Amino acid sequence: MDAHKQLTIGLFGFGVVGEGLYKVLQQTPSLKATLKKVCIKNPEKKRNAPADLFTTDKNILLNDPEINVIVEVIDDADAAFKIVSKALKNKKDVVSASKKMIAEHLPALLKLQEETGHSLLYESAACASIPVIRNLEEYYDNDLLHSIKAIVNGSTNFILTKMFEDKLDFRDALLLAQQLGFAESNPKLDVEGYDANNKWTFLLTHAYGIIESPENLLFSGIQNISADDARVAKEKNFDIKLVAQAKKLNNGKVAAFVLPQFIKHDDHLAFVKNEYNGVVIESGFADKQFFYGKGAGSFPTASAVLSDISALRYQYKYEYKKLYHHKPHELGDDFYLRVYVSFDDLKFVPREKFEWIEEWHAGEQKKYLVGVISYKELKDNNWWRKHNTSLILFPDPVIENVEIRGLKKKSLELAGLI
Repeated sequence: MDAHKQLTIGLFGFGVVGEGLYKVLQQTPSLKATLKKVCIKNPEKKRNAPADLFTTDKNILLNDPEINVIVEVIDDADAAFKIVSKALKNKKDVVSASKKMIAEHLPALLKLQEETGHSLLYESAACASIPVIRNLEEYYDNDLLHSIKAIVNGSTNFILTKMFEDKLDFRDALLLAQQLGFAESNPKLDVEGYDANNKWTFLLTHAYGIIESPENLLFSGIQNISADDARVAKEKNFDIKLVAQAKKLNNGKVAAFVLPQFIKHDDHLAFVKNEYNGVVIESGFADKQFFYGKGAGSFPTASAVLSDISALRYQYKYEYKKLYHHKPHELGDDFYLRVYVSFDDLKFVPREKFEWIEEWHAGEQKKYLVGVISYKELKDNNWWRKHNTSLILFPDPVIENVEIRGLKKKSLELAGLI
């Protein structure tokens, strides 16, 4: 496809992002991209576009030889996978915004791209307006990428900002996010961390060549974070953010997880508020680099879709360099995390599982402890998600090579816990 070739687009979905893209395409005639047909599910719905643009028959788009780009922005992951697969097999390039579909079907999507030679781009699925995938692909060499941490979900970040700055409790902050269109009517995917975890699954592929199912990553959302937790964070001079993190371990493997985290006020991510996203990348010689932009909304997401469409003019493909041209990294589980755990009743917290406990409060208002626990314990067990318990990581939470046995027993004795 040369740079002057006309792009003819078939679009699936005309919700917030689809309609945003339609408007943005009208304002960028220099792109030489025409929207020929839009496939929708519900023909009765009123839409701000000519009626003859729409169809409910997906094959009209997938089998049209004039359409050389399929853009898919629907919220049904299984239907999206079928559309993308058929489009690639029908020799069309594809742009997708479906993070759940990409995370769950990544091995099959990689195979299809190799077999067909066609391009699948999905920058908008990661951080909406921030071009993080292309930067990880093009700029950072595998061996020099020390760590990457990010706020990748605008809805949860909006809720936490309102809890901290306006002192709203979780429910009121969630309701406000829904009213403003930053959270879905069923907010489970956002607030329980599924959305951020899906994004992290394929960002790890571009950062480290890791291919892993979303359910094999340790993750949680902000559903159990209370106003009391926010007060403790303030006392300790921290904010709380839902942070996706990956860090190279001394043994060459990669620690990766998506969990609530205390953030120091001078941390780059402390400046990321409301529906914004932020990514901090630390590499061997460049130290830290910070990417910041809107992580939700019609035009920010449509702008990333547009950028991918534009890249197709010069036959851009993800090369998956860390996967195909380097020795891919593996996820590691032999490390510990420094955590804060708040609870209603200590009997639900298995304190013997902690390597050590360094702080302990059991007041009327708030009951919490601070300690060090193995990643495997959190990965393999669920006690920290139940009974109104919340778990928050400390800054720089990863600890390796813990010299522990004597310390552990002594600290538990001092705390009066055994």
